Order: sequence, then C-alpha cells, then structure tokens
Amino acid sequence: MTRKQRRFALIAGGVAVLAVAVGLVLNALTDSIVFFNSPTDVVEKKVQPGTRLRIGGLVAPGSVERGENLAVRFQVTDGANTIAVAYKGILPDLFREGQGVIAEGVLDGSGVKADSVLAKHDEKYMPREVADALKKQGHWQADYDKGKAPNAAPAAAPAAAPGPQSSVTMPAATGAATR
Repeated sequence: MTRKQRRFALIAGGVAVLAVAVGLVLNALTDSIVFFNSPTDVVEKKVQPGTRLRIGGLVAPGSVERGENLAVRFQVTDGANTIAVAYKGILPDLFREGQGVIAEGVLDGSGVKADSVLAKHDEKYMPREVADALKKQGHWQADYDKGKAPNAAPAAAPAAAPGPQSSVTMPAATGAATR
C-alpha cells in the first residue's frame, strides 16, 4: 500500500467512525429532541409512568385548583386529550386559564408531577411597559387591545391608501416606537 492509499484509508475510516457516532447520538435523542409533547402525543406514544417529559398545551378552563403552600393542580389540554399536572411553587405571571403552558416533570399514575412550569405567550403579547410608553407618546391604538395589527384592513376589503398613522409599527423589544 502506498502512502497515499494509507492516508485515504485512514481518513475514510475516521469519517466512517464519525458517521456511526452521529447516527447513534441521533438515534438516542429521537424522543428528546422535541421541545414538548402534547397530551395527545403522550397518550398515543403510551408513555410509561416514571418517564421525565415536557408537556405543552393550554390550561383547561376551570381546572386550576390552588392548595396550601403554593401547591396548584391544573389540567393541560390540546383540545383532543387532557392531562392533569400537579405543581408546587410560584407560577409565572402569565399563567392563567386558557393560556399556553409548558410543564416539565415526571409522569405518574395521576398525571404529571411538575418541577417547573413555563407560561407561553402568543405573538400578540406586549409588555406593560411598552404599552404604557405607547399610550404616553400618543401612539396607542385600540387595535392593540384586541391583538390585531394596527390599521389592519379587513380581509375582504382592499387595502386603503396609507394614512398618517400607517407608518407606525409594533414596538421593538426595547420599548421604542418606530416611525
């Protein structure tokens, strides 16, 4: 074997070993790569009790039960299935019925015993400080309260000619309104 052939065989062997390692890692992580599972995913996959997981969905209306010492029980639903969640601790400020939530914990016989709860917000969310700044500057529009884009034309109507307020955009994360 020449030097060139040995070098090629060494490189090919290294690439093969690397490909096998990547394949094994990806195979091991196939169930963990997901940000969260919906209640339907948990039911369909028949997840066994004792499994650690993240469950995401909406807090079912009327399901929040507060107990003593910051204990709270609620149900997470995706519209098709519902799973009970028990949590002990301080809930996020955005937590409420009908709001998106992700609970991370261990599945047991009665649901998920969560050790962390994250509240999700939709794209219509605007921090209170930003809303107050817009009101103070006179750029606040009633459409913000409804979660619609400012000066949005109805879907069936043609877009109107831009007016003096049409150049106002949704504020950036810094809280400054752009013109």
